Amino acid sequence: MGCLWRAMWGTVGITEHAQEELGDIVYVDLPRVGGTVAKGKTIGSVESVKAVSDIYSPVSGEVVEINELLSTSPEKLNEDPHGAAWLIKVKLSEPDEIKNHLSNLEYQTYIGEKS
Repeated sequence: MGCLWRAMWGTVGITEHAQEELGDIVYVDLPRVGGTVAKGKTIGSVESVKAVSDIYSPVSGEVVEINELLSTSPEKLNEDPHGAAWLIKVKLSEPDEIKNHLSNLEYQTYIGEKS
């Protein structure tokens, strides 16, 4: 009898709304591959012409990949935050944490109420 195990993975990035609020992004600081991240804790920062902002992890787990593109082209976060400009990929240690996240529609409603 075999055991089936399926790892849960997640891709972490910033939203279109967040990059618009930040303005022109000039530097991105990301954690190291192999490091761990915890939900709600700082994993790095994004520096724009306006300010430096912390990046908080939406999940807990192990960093399995970082987006190397951002080390040489941080402006990609302004151009394609939901596509090529993802920040890190995480092997989730607590997959149930994602159950409390907003859907895209819920998030759009939330930021619409904040504006």
